[in-house]
Amino acid sequence: MVASMAAFSAEDALVKAAAEVLPVGQILSLFGLGGMLVFAGIAKRNREPLFTADARAPIMLVRMLLEVTGRLFYVLAIALTPLSATTVILQATPLVVVAGAAIVFREKVGLRRWMAVLVGLLGVIVIVGPGTDGFSMLSMLAVIGMLGFAGRDLASRAAPARVSTSILGLYGFLSVLVAGVMSSLWRGEWFVWPTGKVWFCLLGAVLVGVAAYGSLMKAMRTGEVSAVTPFRYSRLLFGVAFGVLLFGEQMNLQMVVGSGLIVLSGLFIIWRKRAPAPKGEVS
Repeated sequence: MVASMAAFSAEDALVKAAAEVLPVGQILSLFGLGGMLVFAGIAKRNREPLFTADARAPIMLVRMLLEVTGRLFYVLAIALTPLSATTVILQATPLVVVAGAAIVFREKVGLRRWMAVLVGLLGVIVIVGPGTDGFSMLSMLAVIGMLGFAGRDLASRAAPARVSTSILGLYGFLSVLVAGVMSSLWRGEWFVWPTGKVWFCLLGAVLVGVAAYGSLMKAMRTGEVSAVTPFRYSRLLFGVAFGVLLFGEQMNLQMVVGSGLIVLSGLFIIWRKRAPAPKGEVS
């Protein structure tokens, strides 16, 4: 999971750099196509059929729709808002996944961990800042993207066990391609021929994105969701570092307080998971 978060942060930085030149829809389309080809090649090497009944299961369709939502809105957030702020908001994903795992998969989440989830979501509200002078509706792009990713991760958990990681990756990047085409048509964007630097950014984003996606799917399909997902908080360190060092962004007090609430709630969830409650006590 930590390796996945490092790779995803590098992908975000490369996509943001490309977004300074290319329309968002085109970035998603090229990125999705590249990832599809890589995962299709891996599947063919492993002699895995690309189209099976399991791959067409209803949960896979739900997963693709959630992937489209997450990718489209998150890349829009990367392009239009600071990378560090977008990364911080994304850190609420584990909280939503833990809550969703309790509701959908009946995983045991006690009262105290529910309170930690609420504290973490309060951190998101602090960062977005509704009702304050610094509030921007663009911040909601990252929130919607975060909800889409959380739903995708839960759907990945529910996907048929016979569907391999490479097939999940293939259909995941197909969703990215669909999101890019939809965005281009909706916004009326024309194709812009990338420069050498932009091609480098896109190719790099595809390669690290494939590595990140494969690692994430492996992590989400191994062990208990509520135990694995809190390690996604490592992305906060990588994402903020890229934003500050590469794009000259700054962390304001609002972001520090909000990210602190999110991370502390996640650490509490890890601690409660590892430390069993005394007999008769609600965890």
